Amino acid sequence: MSEVSEVSAENLKRTPLYELHLAQRAKMVPFAGYEMPVQYPSGVKKEHIHTRGNAGVFDVSHMGQLKLCGDGADYFLESLVPVDIVGLPAGKQRYALFTNEAGGILDDLMVTRYDDCLYLVVNAACKERDTRHLQSCLPEDVTLEPLNDRALIAIQGPMAAKVMQSIVPDVADMLFMDSRQLFIDGVPCFISRSGYTGEDGFEISIPEKEAERITRQLLNHPDVELIGLGARDSLRLESGLCLYGQDIDVNTTPAEASLAWAISKNRRNNGERAGGFPGAEKILNQIATGQVTTKRIGLIGSSRAPVREGAELVNDQGQTIGRVTSGTFGPTVGAPVAMAMVNANYTTLGTELYALVRGKKLPMTVCKMPFIEQRYYRG
Repeated sequence: MSEVSEVSAENLKRTPLYELHLAQRAKMVPFAGYEMPVQYPSGVKKEHIHTRGNAGVFDVSHMGQLKLCGDGADYFLESLVPVDIVGLPAGKQRYALFTNEAGGILDDLMVTRYDDCLYLVVNAACKERDTRHLQSCLPEDVTLEPLNDRALIAIQGPMAAKVMQSIVPDVADMLFMDSRQLFIDGVPCFISRSGYTGEDGFEISIPEKEAERITRQLLNHPDVELIGLGARDSLRLESGLCLYGQDIDVNTTPAEASLAWAISKNRRNNGERAGGFPGAEKILNQIATGQVTTKRIGLIGSSRAPVREGAELVNDQGQTIGRVTSGTFGPTVGAPVAMAMVNANYTTLGTELYALVRGKKLPMTVCKMPFIEQRYYRG
């Protein structure tokens, strides 16, 4: 996993669910400046399989939660991302990217429009930088409020909807990427039908003082278990979802990251509000021409040996052509899976590459992502 903190152990932060993790005998590790649960006694593989078959609850309170309010907040945010924010309907959520003038990705984030504000969820390791980035060009009539007094949890898996409906019936008609402000047992929450596992599920922002009580309500259901960061990583990797700082970073453009789909049509060349975001010329030219020198791809292994982040990739002549950015054994796939940044000449589906692992050349095949069928609920 990425985002491992360089903060000393005594300076690590704790989420509002820290005591619950200890009570559940979690193994705690430093991650993005926090003490976070990497796994529980059942282990990463069983947690992964449980989420795919039932429902898992994840503590993602280390993520950054922000509110942008005021007239023109949508136009302001749209000036920083290559995404249609102005046209985002109330009660809907959209994936976005902060970009820099060189076309690199500063962070990936989720943006929700509520009637009174824009609600943003940003990556834990980037939240202070993102906050400074927003504040540095904030218009006078727009306010930025970090929501430091809220926890964030996710419930994911095929049983997630049933469990959620048992405690907050109003989520029943929500579709993928819908977001609402609803009460759970009298507590005001932000709830979106989304997540980062490829499964149906929900993310729930909760006032920190109520976080453990609400989380325990979910855990009271027999289909629900707490899931750590280890399984969250293997779940998102099987679903072909990027981890910032590992698969994408400031040196990666959206086209190189195979994220061109995230660039809204009306922000592209000849669109209604084309360009106008940092790095627009380079990003839009790469998308229009398809010309990049490196590209993010999916790989599946022929053996059962996992290939980890940082492994060098070579062609059949032994020439270096890229490196693995994320890799593990996919419990659902039943084979090693990986994402990699490689020379663009080696991105054709079915191309065989080799990962160098402890002096051995392990064959891997370029394949389509996601590695599993995504099961988002679209109605």
